[in-house]
Amino acid sequence: MSDTARVTVTYENHIAHVRLTRPDKMNAVDQAMIDAVITAGLEVAASDARVCVISGEGEGFCAGIDVGGLGAMIGKDPVDLLMPRTLGDGTTNQWQEVAMVWTRVPVPVIAAIHGVCYGAGLQLALGADIRIASPDAKLAVMEMKWGIVPDMGGMVLLPRLVRSDVLRKLTYTATPIPAAQAEAWGLVTELAEDPLAAAMELATTLTTKSPSALRAAKALIAYAETSAHKEVLLEESRVQAELLGKSDQMEVVAATFQKRDPVFK
Repeated sequence: MSDTARVTVTYENHIAHVRLTRPDKMNAVDQAMIDAVITAGLEVAASDARVCVISGEGEGFCAGIDVGGLGAMIGKDPVDLLMPRTLGDGTTNQWQEVAMVWTRVPVPVIAAIHGVCYGAGLQLALGADIRIASPDAKLAVMEMKWGIVPDMGGMVLLPRLVRSDVLRKLTYTATPIPAAQAEAWGLVTELAEDPLAAAMELATTLTTKSPSALRAAKALIAYAETSAHKEVLLEESRVQAELLGKSDQMEVVAATFQKRDPVFK
């Protein structure tokens, strides 16, 4: 278990549970939260967890950027703040890394969304593989409200999920949408009355799958989203060759024939 003033990470039954722990501010993102989320992502990536769940404590998942913290940026050159690629192997700045770090966590990541999920909070959730939301949740690409654009990985992650016209409406208007609309548009995977319980149930199911196959599948899907068909076909075969006949795959086969749960080393 690790714990900071903004994020708590616990491990149980091969599941890493990352909690945003600033409920008095609706888990709004300030500098301390940025640092804590990135640290949590790197920690989970280096752990032996097989699945990760991200949730927020209190009445909402995350209300977005803590506007009060923006004052620290006044008088500073935005280029100096935003342009250096200091994280993500030289691909991101610290704000982008809040979302993008989860795309590099090698195991499935599930976001459990309730209440508000705005701006920075939405982009954090977009970094997850799967998003489960409560029916009363509200989501928004909120940056236009402040005269800016999504810049925390949103323009990498959103086009993979929604149509161009939907992306434009969400971005241009900064209008919160209900969870049912978010599901229809592809922002949310599914709805559940208790999204955290549903996320944990799914995570538990995934712990019964081959750990090496899950990691391989996540990496292969990411590769497939950005590569040409010829390269993807080759990568499919390469990855499959690395899985076939290995201990995890053989245990899955044995457990299936023996009608029992697999036990992975």
